[in-house]
This record gives sequence, structure tokens and C-alpha cells, in this order.
Amino acid sequence: MARWCYRHRLVVLLLWVGALFGLGFSASTAGTDYANVFSLPDTDSKKAYDLMEKAFPARAGDTDTVVWKVDDGSVRDQDVRSRVQPALDEMAKMKGVGEVTSPYAGAQGAAQISRDGRIAYAQITFTEQANAVPKELVQDVVDTAQDAEQRGLEVELGGQAIQRVQEPPTGLAEMVGLAAAAVVLFLAFGSLFAMLLPLAVAIFGVGMGLFSTQLLSHVTDIPDLAPLLSSLIGLGVGIDYALFIVTRHRKGVLRGQDPEESAVTALNTSGRAVLFAGGTVCIALAGMLVTNLRFLDGVVIGTSVTVILSVLAATTLLPALLGFLGVRVLSRKQRKRLAATGPEPERASGPAARWSANVQRRPRRIAALALVVMAVLALPVLSLRLGATDQGNDDASTTTRKAYDLLAEGFGPGFNGPLQVVVDGGDATALVQGIKDTPGVAQVAALPPANGVTVVQVVPTTSPQSEQTDTLIDRLRDDVVPQAGAKAHVGGVTAVSKDFATVTGDRLPLFIATIIGLGFLLLMVAFRSLVVPLTAAVMNLVAAAASFGVLVAVFQYGWGLDLLGLGKEGPINAFLPVIMLSLLFGLSMDYQVFLVSRMHEEWVHTKDNARAVRVGLAETSRVINSAALIMVCVFLAFVLSGDSNGAMAGVGLAAAVALDAFILRTALVPAAMHLLGNSNWWLPAGLEKRLPHLAVEPKEDAQDAAAGHGKGPASAVHGFVRDTTGDPVEGATVTLLTKGGRQLDRVTALADGSYILSVPTPGTYLLATTAPSYAHPSPDHHPSTRRSAPPLSNSARQVTIASEPLVFDVELAEGEMDVDAPR
Repeated sequence: MARWCYRHRLVVLLLWVGALFGLGFSASTAGTDYANVFSLPDTDSKKAYDLMEKAFPARAGDTDTVVWKVDDGSVRDQDVRSRVQPALDEMAKMKGVGEVTSPYAGAQGAAQISRDGRIAYAQITFTEQANAVPKELVQDVVDTAQDAEQRGLEVELGGQAIQRVQEPPTGLAEMVGLAAAAVVLFLAFGSLFAMLLPLAVAIFGVGMGLFSTQLLSHVTDIPDLAPLLSSLIGLGVGIDYALFIVTRHRKGVLRGQDPEESAVTALNTSGRAVLFAGGTVCIALAGMLVTNLRFLDGVVIGTSVTVILSVLAATTLLPALLGFLGVRVLSRKQRKRLAATGPEPERASGPAARWSANVQRRPRRIAALALVVMAVLALPVLSLRLGATDQGNDDASTTTRKAYDLLAEGFGPGFNGPLQVVVDGGDATALVQGIKDTPGVAQVAALPPANGVTVVQVVPTTSPQSEQTDTLIDRLRDDVVPQAGAKAHVGGVTAVSKDFATVTGDRLPLFIATIIGLGFLLLMVAFRSLVVPLTAAVMNLVAAAASFGVLVAVFQYGWGLDLLGLGKEGPINAFLPVIMLSLLFGLSMDYQVFLVSRMHEEWVHTKDNARAVRVGLAETSRVINSAALIMVCVFLAFVLSGDSNGAMAGVGLAAAVALDAFILRTALVPAAMHLLGNSNWWLPAGLEKRLPHLAVEPKEDAQDAAAGHGKGPASAVHGFVRDTTGDPVEGATVTLLTKGGRQLDRVTALADGSYILSVPTPGTYLLATTAPSYAHPSPDHHPSTRRSAPPLSNSARQVTIASEPLVFDVELAEGEMDVDAPR
């Protein structure tokens, strides 16, 4: 498939562009139909909601609020009324506004004025739900209301529709995330073209994912949070998956492979790992379904579709783009070095190799330090409180937050989250009296019965997010309602949020057991070990605890909220643990597979655990850290989304990925594997026979497999290295590599230019010869007239070796490597 996409690159690119624009046109024509459906069967708030629907079947659209406050006097004063009432009348005439309830409308409106007379509010009911109200209409309402402001008169607006117009421009978070990722990619690759490849893959994957999710919203219930999370996850995995493949491809080209062969090898190795990684992310996302929360079903659909399309783009569009670039996937400096000194052998060097060696020398100290850091970060998780955010958590500069605070100031903190006690038939008088006498209740008002259902509005004395409000709900359900002998249920937004948090908390252990168990089985099959998956499972739990500790410290304790511009502290959104754990499981599996697969490959070849762990960490840590840094940048950019849920998810996932990659996979996992020794790869013989064989990243070619397992007769290749005049080239380096670029043997030519390389098994290999600047005699051979030749420019050639030794003479010339025919 990779070869076909590489050779038919124009067709592949046109198909992707056509699909993107086709889906975009269809989605823009169809519009959106997102729906936040909270299905909480067998909960008290759900029963209250069902009764409300029975009593009021034709409910109106979204209801928002205009709040105003005077510094002196009363809102009833004529100069205040003469400015506010005309604005309310103008709003009522706007197309799309169903009703405006004014505090100046007789005795009924008097309840909308605070006791001290300084704060009042009006309710604006639109004809549509919040996500369907045109932004132009909402902006007109905001502008009309705020035009009534004057010195001493403050006007603010709150509600879901109002919140939509104060969000930053759509796509701002995505653009900032892409820009940050571009910087990291350029630093990692040093090439503009190579930098653009992962970005292009991510843009196509996320773009098609968002358009598909938008179209799917017309046939199933998808919450408005789904596209935000799809963008967040799609950008992260799309860039990371392309990064893994491009890194492998660039290594192949640097080792002298033809760009097409290198691309095919990269897709057949790292591409398979990407398929496995994408599959594990989707499986982890599907794990949310075990919670049986309908709200999350749409999130699973939207995010999974985006991940699948990102994987498809990485495995089909990317090889096509590699075909357009050829060797330009390398930086200019790398291309010059390749032309000057020839192919590079596979080796790990620099900070990554030094760190890996340091972990091998001091595994206990590094493991202990990493555990202490993770434990300290995890401490706040002990005070984790699940709930729901509201406009009281918005930034203090927003009009929605100001309106929320004004209502709390004028009518009490519980006014922003009233409870609804829904009575199914019977006399509600005793119940109303019992509620009035309950501690924590500020106001009680029974509405006229409708269809045998009575709704009692209850305003608590505490805010919707307060623990005292949760206690009041429990007291009403457990004591007040039963004592009154009424058939009633406690509902309202605050009660729904509490029930949602309770249900989520109850089902969280099953969810965690499901995804951890699934990860254990996948890794056990992939790496033929019990200890490696067990270590991964423990590490996943450690990473989850530490990342939630960071989340609690930031959003529940409020540490750094002002610095980030994220509003006021409050509980952690109830749905966030499920989403974060799903994504953390999927993403950490990517890094674990990438890290341990290289260790496992080295273990198969050498049976030396210390070497396997050292080499695996040295060769993969740089790309893992680059990938993690990109994800952290993308996730943190969603702080700018204007959505508190998106910001919370972004900060939580950024912390999770950073801790997972920079501490766990780079320090704690390899240190633990050094301490565990050969037991890392232990698997009972009986289990080995029964487990299916799953090649996450198969050997690059048949010779690799044979070399690793000692199959086939060993052979050799030998000859002489000479220059164009026939003189021997002493000190030339001759390297035997697999077609994928893995070094098998390497020698330095002797004084007479002779070399001999061992060949593990018959087959086709790459023979690379390089030589530094060397001096050779002039025709008269006088030492004083020796002249220096420039460096030789070399390239690798394929050689086919049978069971008998092969003789190959290599002729080096400036600018090329020439290999004689075998003899």
C-alpha cells in the first residue's frame, strides 16, 4: 500500500483534497445539530426531568438573563427605568426572541428586583436552543443591553447563548497549537519540508474528522464538547504518528536507502506501530461505553472517527507526500553531509545516549527520585471533588461571570442554581412547609400545578458548586420528601450535576479496571512477557494519579488560574476523569510500545537485558520526548479555546503526557526494567504456546528475522577498497546493513585495503563504504610532494549474498562509490 501511494502520489493527494473539500461543503450545507443528552437512568434527577416533560411538553428555547445594578438609588428610579425598559422592548421585537420578562411588569416582575433595590434582572427567551440561536442575534442583544449603560449603571448578560459570543474565534486554539508544534518539529528536523509533513497529516485528519462529526450530529446525539475534544486529540495523535513515520524514513535515507524503499520500510515498520497505536487509542476511547453514560457516547464517536482518519492520513497521504519530497525530507545540511561522507551507520549518541547510560549506572537512585516526584504531584488527588462547572467559573473579565456574580450578590449565591422539587400528584402544601423549615433553604415557591404535576422552586443559601448544596439535596431526598409523605423527586441543573458526578464516580473503578486490563493483555501479546505489561499498568495508574493531582491543584485549589486566565476555582468536571483516563491510556500505550518494541528487538538479538534497555532508551527517547512536547503544546493551546471544559481537558492532558513521557518513559520505566533484569521478558511456556503472535513492528526484512534467530547458513563478503588509481585506501570503513538500515557488521580496511564482513544469512543487504580525507602519493612518490585529496562522497549499494562467501572490490572516487562486479 505504501509503495502504491508513493508511486501514485498525485492521485492520492487529489483524493484527499477532494474528500476534505467534499466533506467540508456537505457539513457547511447541513449545519450542526449538537445535543447535550444526559441520560442518567434510575437517578432522582432523571425522574424529576421526566415529570417536568410531562407537565410542560412544549418548553421554550434557551433562556438568558440581563442583569443591571445601580451604584446609588434604586433600579426603580425613573432615570434607570427610562434607559433599561426601551432596550428590553427593542430586544423583544428582534426576530428569534420569543419573550422578554421585565422586572417592571407589575407585581410578578417585582420578584426580579433585589431586596435593597439596587439589582434587577430580565429574562430573554429565544425561540431556539442556545446552539441554534444565530450569533448575530445574540450579539445584537448584547449590544442593545450594554448600550443602556451609563455612569452609575452597570449592565451584564448571562446564559448559554451569551457565552457563545464571548468565546475566542473558532480555530484560535488549533492555530496556536499548530504554530507551537511547527516550532518543535523544525527544531527536531531542521527542515522546513519535513516540518510541514506532520502538520499536513494532522490538518487533513482533524479537518475530515470535524466535518464527519458535524454530519454525524444529525443522525445521533453528539455533545457540543465532542468537536473540541476531537480537535485536541486529533492534532496530538496526527502530528505524533506522522512524526514517528517521518523520523524512521529520514533515518533510512541518511543510511543511503533509495527514498522510495525508505518510505516503504518506514510504513511497513513504524506505520504498523501507528496502526497498533491508533487502534489502542480507539479501544481506550470505546472503554468509556462501559460507564453507560449516553453523554459520552457522542464523545466516543467524534474522537474515534478523528483518530481513525488521522491514522489513515498517516498511512496513505504521508507516503504520497514523501514521494513529492524525495531526499528533500532531509535538511540541507544533512543532504550535504550525505553527499560528502556517505551513509550514516545506525548509532545512538549525544544527550540521549549519555542519559541512557546514566540510568543503567544508577537505576535505584533515578527510580526513587522519579517516584518521589510523582507521589508529591499525586497528593492533591486525595481531595478530588467531581461536579460541574458553570459561568461562575468563567474569567472575571467576561460579562457572563459578572452577571453570575451580580445575581449572587442581589439574590443570594443559590439563585444561580435553583433546585426543582417535582411532585407527582397529591397535595404539595406539607412538602412546601417542610422545605421552608429545612436548613440551607433561602426561598421556596410552588408553581401552579399542570397535568397533575406541581413544581416547587427551591433556592439554596449556598452556590451550585458548594458542598453544602450537595448536602441539602441529600437532605431533601432522604428526609424531607419521605417525611412529607409526597411522591416527589429533586431535579434541576444542580441536582443533575450532582447525580452525574455520583454515577461517574461509582462506575470509575469498573472503567479503570477495563482499560488497564485491556492494556495488560495487548502488551502481553505484543511483547511475550508478563512483567512488561504489569509494569506498564502500574505506570499508567501512577501517571493518572499525578496528572489528576495537577488538575486538582490548578482548577480545584486555584493555583495559577489567574496566571492562565481561567476564571475561578471549582470542582473537576465529572466527565473529565473518564475522558482523560481513556486518552492517557491510549497515548501512554503509544510511548510504551515505541520504547519497549526497540528494547524487545535488542533483547531478541542479544539476550542482554541491560544492553536492550540501554539501547532502546537511547534510540527512542529523543523522538518520544519530541512527540510529547508537541502534544503538550497542542493541549495547552486549548486554554485559549474560551471553553472551560476544553481548558480543563487541555491542562489535564498536557500534564499527563508531560509526566508520562519525561518522567515515566524516560526515567522510571527504564530504571525499573534495569532493576528487574531478565525477568522483564519472562512468560510461562504454557502461556507462550497459547498466545496469538502479534507483530507490532515486524522485522524490516527476512534477513533481520533470520539474523535474530540464527536461521540459514552464515556467510561472508570480502574484497579490497581502492581508489581510482588502484592504490589501496587504508582506514576506509565498510559497513554491512539490512535493507532497512540496521547495522549488522562494521570493519576498517587494513593497510592493503582488504576487508571482510560476516553475513548472518544469505540474502540482499546494503554495503556502505566511507573514507575520511586521505593523503596519497603523487606520481613520483616523494614524501615532500604528497597532496591531500578532498573527502570521498559515497553511497550504499545493494549486494546479494548466497551461501558461499562473496568477493566484492570497492573503488572509491571523489563524488561517488563504485563497486566492481563480484568474482
